[in-house]
Amino acid sequence: MENSNPNHQDNNKARKPGRPGGLGNTNPNQPFNVYWIYAILSMVLIGMFFFGQNKNIKRVDWSDFQEYVNDNRIESVVVYSNKDIAEAKVRPESASYVFGENAGRFGANPFIQVNIPSTQGTSEFLDTVKREKGYDIKVRFDTTSEIWSMLLTFAPFLLIIVFWIWMMRRMQGGPGGAGSGIFSVGKSKAQLFDKDAGPRVTFKDVAGLSEAKEEVQEIVEFLKHPGNYTSLGGKIPKGALLVGPPGTGKTLLAKAVAGEANVPFFSISGSDFVEMFVGVGASRVRDLFRQAKEKSPCIVFIDEIDAVGRARGKNVNFGSNDERENTLNQLLTEMDGFGSNSGVIILAATNRVDILDKALLRAGRFDRQIYVELPDLNDRKDIFKVHLRPIKIDESVDVDFLARQTPGFSGADIANVCNEAALIAARNKKKFVERDDFISAVDRIIGGLEKKNKIITQEEKKAIAIHEAGHATLSWFLEHANPLVKVTIVPRGKALGAAWYLPEERQITTKDQMLDEMCALLGGRAAEELFIGKISSGAMNDLERVTKQAYGMITYLGMSDKLPNLSYYDSSGQEYTFQKPFSESTAELIDAEVKRMIAEQYDRAKELLSRHAEGHGQLARILLEKEIIYAENLEQIFGKRPWASRSQEILQSNEEKPHSEKEVPDTLPLPPVPSE
Repeated sequence: MENSNPNHQDNNKARKPGRPGGLGNTNPNQPFNVYWIYAILSMVLIGMFFFGQNKNIKRVDWSDFQEYVNDNRIESVVVYSNKDIAEAKVRPESASYVFGENAGRFGANPFIQVNIPSTQGTSEFLDTVKREKGYDIKVRFDTTSEIWSMLLTFAPFLLIIVFWIWMMRRMQGGPGGAGSGIFSVGKSKAQLFDKDAGPRVTFKDVAGLSEAKEEVQEIVEFLKHPGNYTSLGGKIPKGALLVGPPGTGKTLLAKAVAGEANVPFFSISGSDFVEMFVGVGASRVRDLFRQAKEKSPCIVFIDEIDAVGRARGKNVNFGSNDERENTLNQLLTEMDGFGSNSGVIILAATNRVDILDKALLRAGRFDRQIYVELPDLNDRKDIFKVHLRPIKIDESVDVDFLARQTPGFSGADIANVCNEAALIAARNKKKFVERDDFISAVDRIIGGLEKKNKIITQEEKKAIAIHEAGHATLSWFLEHANPLVKVTIVPRGKALGAAWYLPEERQITTKDQMLDEMCALLGGRAAEELFIGKISSGAMNDLERVTKQAYGMITYLGMSDKLPNLSYYDSSGQEYTFQKPFSESTAELIDAEVKRMIAEQYDRAKELLSRHAEGHGQLARILLEKEIIYAENLEQIFGKRPWASRSQEILQSNEEKPHSEKEVPDTLPLPPVPSE
């Protein structure tokens, strides 16, 4: 089973800075919601409305007021001396008497108002009634404020006006909106990571990527000491394009460049430029470069630039006024227009460099392309050391083994493996993360969850064991086959059984190495035919891979005796749509060569299995009993493997280099010259 893993995004995330000049809460744990303002204002307006309704006042004459006081129908009186007015609160039980049928309209606190002859006369009248009749009437003297009365009268209208002004300023991107309203769609959505806004990301935080870091080091020197280059007539490069698969650390590398140079860092995604409104993308590009010029020297990082940088004329939209093309034109103008962008360096990242517009890739815009490839063996060791720092591991964890176990994994994938291993250990209530936990994490990511409850008959289980034992036996006796790690017959994902290998990361592959790999893949089908007498559908994936590899060897690599040194591979990325680059007779010859090559390796697989049938039988029995075997079990059955893997040779050479550097001759021997 070849190690393959879905890609994941980089786990290293920078801290989001607070919004400069904004009125929102900068605490990410307690975000401020502007809808609370709407709710509060609404409640205030509703409250004032109902409050005003509850205090309806009935005007009465002085004689009626005297009658109500004498009949003990008044609960309290407020005398306003500066206006010769008194307001009296009617007792609830007397409301129907005072207000008649309209008592309900005056609410729970009914009031009456009366013009008094004088303050002193009213005071004497109330004191006399209270003294003679013993009534409990509360009397208070006060003065009214004309300004306060006017405010109470016009307060709802003032609140509505203030609310309307605040909403308009928010929609226009003013204070309180911070550029989030409908009138600010043309504002840039770039996040600013200022040089003084917290801890910086440096090259020490980036494990691996040694070649890429060397290439961007020059950009750092440009930003730190621009005078050293401009004094000689040189120009600061406009930009660099980071190309590589997802999860390899392109964004982290761009942040490290900004951190090393100690300059502001603008980060934006390519999809943030394109909206449904016409002209928004171009406006956002202009606003982004305007902000960058104000902060220069700085770095602008555009992630997934293929969202706006797609080659013009190849979009799905056949309209003449495509918004994406307008955005791209504005970006081209800003990067290489008449204006000077000195001190602003553009870094962009993509994994689809083949679809980018040629005008975007030319010198003067993106001056260089930096390839951020998947980490090799040594880089994976460094990445594992970084992600293992916060994890409690025991002595059984071998970083070299983990690096060999994860070929083709990106930095994000390795971080996911470490996290998954810690979760598995915690699930099993372990105090430390062990080697088996990391192996289980890799198995979980590659193959999926174990399905131990899947119903399999004993005959099917035996067939699976013989099939997987065939793969394991051939991988042990073929020199260039991938070294075995373990074999299991426990269903995992869609597979009923699986064999885990350590794929050799070769920079160049010979024909013999490819043939050994094909022979090992055919080991399962050959074992079924030899030891069961019938074949099954379990070898479908093996046959698919063998067929693709055989066609690739013949049509692309020219590894056929009848079609030597011919390659029909199209490196431009444009597949042959209407016509194949070879004739029908050549196609028949290719098919015949593929059949011959696969048949030869199939016979070779059966011959090797027949020679080691006894060991294969022992291996199958152990699989039926234990359901899983490791490379140590194969060593006990077949003896030590006579060949060391390429990964082991690389690790051993790296350990020996610091102690004894190999001498390199000054001159290399020349090939012999044939005599005439």
